[in-house]
Amino acid sequence: MSIQAMLTDNELQLRAQVQDFVASVPRQLLLDMDADKVSYPQEFLQEAGRRGLLGLRFAPRYGGAGLPWTSEMVALEEVGVLGTSLGCLYSLVSIVGEAIDKFGTEAQKKKYLVPMIAGELGVAEGLTEPRGGSDFFAATTRARREGDVFYLSGQKRFVVGAEGADLFLIYGKVEGEDDPKKAMTAFLVERGPGVEVAHVYGLMGTRGGGTGRIVLKNAPVPVENVLGGAAGVGNGTAVFNQMMIPERMTSAGAAVGMGRAAIEIAARYADRRRAFGRKIRRFEGVSFKIAESLTLLDAARALNYATARSIEAGGDAGKIRRLVSESKKFSTEAAWEVVNHAMQILGGIGYTNIFPVEKLLRDVRLITIWTGTNEIMNLVIQHEFYREFAKKPPRGRNVEADAAGAEFEEEKEYNE
Repeated sequence: MSIQAMLTDNELQLRAQVQDFVASVPRQLLLDMDADKVSYPQEFLQEAGRRGLLGLRFAPRYGGAGLPWTSEMVALEEVGVLGTSLGCLYSLVSIVGEAIDKFGTEAQKKKYLVPMIAGELGVAEGLTEPRGGSDFFAATTRARREGDVFYLSGQKRFVVGAEGADLFLIYGKVEGEDDPKKAMTAFLVERGPGVEVAHVYGLMGTRGGGTGRIVLKNAPVPVENVLGGAAGVGNGTAVFNQMMIPERMTSAGAAVGMGRAAIEIAARYADRRRAFGRKIRRFEGVSFKIAESLTLLDAARALNYATARSIEAGGDAGKIRRLVSESKKFSTEAAWEVVNHAMQILGGIGYTNIFPVEKLLRDVRLITIWTGTNEIMNLVIQHEFYREFAKKPPRGRNVEADAAGAEFEEEKEYNE
């Protein structure tokens, strides 16, 4: 792979450990999940936790490994070969854990983050609403305070783990504050009174994770379960902005794994299948698809790894937001193209359940939509580019002046 030379010895060892874990996942679990016979595979998380493979970036005192983002990207690719459902459930520890690690109180970290990383506490995130979609601040979930208790009312849809999670990270607006960005608050809501699963979706792919719509009906949440405690009221905007890093990077990392799995299946098939007296990989129509797929996956890996290093280095938040959006957009679209190439190489048999490529196709289709559609990624990318570009002085050579007619300034009219 393109980043092989950039991996540390620890990351190479981690990759082997995750590969061993992924190889141990029962085939029947995957089949049962895709057949919607499983609502929440808790045993998968328990085993990952037992092996110390959850929450890799978090501090050892909470059960994590204290590893950098680059290491997590290595692990995500390997878990990604299992498909979107298990990849998402694995990633939710990183996603919800990010919120608790960065914004939570010490008591919240001990109560929730520790058992999450151990695989003993299932977590989910309530972000999208029926009327909200990509418009996060249009959320209508309300939090009414009475003394030391908030009562949440509203709905969240497309919640992976709605059926099985023990804890939900829920965004809602505190009543009494008109500015939606100041009213938005993040809550840690335990499954219990006032939290109902109203609908479980029939999905094209990404099945078996108990994805559903939850309804909050005056769900009581003590102030101590505001993310960050009483001081965290109104913190939702900051939490959301931070959360988009793991939300999108986990999708980017797992996407490469799904694409890799598909093209390796197709490559093996192309080396065995014969037509017109030779292996079909000898035909340019097939071999070029394999070459293009390998190039896309290597480019996605390299971009993801570079973005991971930028996150670790810190610095300008807008630049990081742009790179994260580029990684999510490029990796998910690359995976979609690669899986389609794989199906085309397999031909008709690829459209059947003889090979898992048809399942990967159904799974991958979702990741260009969730955690911010790729159209939203485009908006973020160009916005952050222009924000940075506008404040930068010209650097290096002024290439614009190299045109033969560059001196005719009157021809460079920008206004009507």
